[in-house]
Amino acid sequence: MTTPHPAHRALIVEKTDDGTHARIVTGSEDLLGDGDVLIDVTHSSINYKDAMALAGDPGVARTFPLVPGIDAVGVVVESDSERFAPGDRVIVNGAGLGEFRHGGCATRLRVDAASTIVLPDSMSSRHAAALGTAGFTASLAVAALGKYGIHPGEDILVTGSTGGVGSIAIHLLSQAGYRVTAATGRVEEFGDNLRRLGAWEVIDRAELSSPGKPLQKTRFDGVVDGLGSHTLVNAIAMTRRCGVITSYGLAQGPDLPGTVLPFILRAVNLVGINSVDADLSERIDRWRDLDEHVDRSVLDRLTSTITLDEVIDAGREQLTGNRSGRTVVELGDR
Repeated sequence: MTTPHPAHRALIVEKTDDGTHARIVTGSEDLLGDGDVLIDVTHSSINYKDAMALAGDPGVARTFPLVPGIDAVGVVVESDSERFAPGDRVIVNGAGLGEFRHGGCATRLRVDAASTIVLPDSMSSRHAAALGTAGFTASLAVAALGKYGIHPGEDILVTGSTGGVGSIAIHLLSQAGYRVTAATGRVEEFGDNLRRLGAWEVIDRAELSSPGKPLQKTRFDGVVDGLGSHTLVNAIAMTRRCGVITSYGLAQGPDLPGTVLPFILRAVNLVGINSVDADLSERIDRWRDLDEHVDRSVLDRLTSTITLDEVIDAGREQLTGNRSGRTVVELGDR
């Protein structure tokens, strides 16, 4: 067994008799996790899931102690897989990291080759972490819209638009030629930023967040939704015949308090987006698309960078809605 370097650092979430706590530990051998590829982690990121794990939410943190971080970007140290060699820059996102196995908020980690890909040469490690699961999920959603017949030039609603997935989805959709409507609870604060990302229109999410009629005036050809609950139900009710709604999140709630009328009267399609269990070929394709279509200068404007010591506070800010865009955790220098 390879042991961590004495200076190996990891952020752990642990459960004790008096609650759940997060702290940084050094040099602990059992925090490497399991897998056939050992990497020196250079970058991770803070997602909403990570913030929930840091708070000990049992819906995300399935085991304790747990190293959070659903994204890990790093350099291969050793590998039992022929797909990788020492020195390769790699990324793994989802695949149980930071949920039921140790994740990217550590300086060294074992990961599974089956969920890990070599980074495109033209993508920096920092940009890969800035995209991370959020970018991967956004790319899956945009690809699904195209797969089910929604074409550039058509109208797309993006909810959760100031979050990581929503922000990158707006950028990707705009780059591809769609007309994007962004929904946010802070129109005055974030409206200009959303328009710079490519949103054609910015609306108040209050228009969507309360119970509405099961069929409403059609406004959208497609939807990228990260909220669920009444927002998703209203988005479905506003989608035109044979339109496509992609659903990846549940920030408002996991419930779906609607009717089947949009599906049987308008033939609306509801498509689930699962970034955790995507297979290797899909990971390769989506990261290739991200490399080709994301404007790095736009990504830089979306991204802030923190150290491992700042992750706990950043997680609290994420949960309270006081942190928007993407947050990269810098752990190394490559």
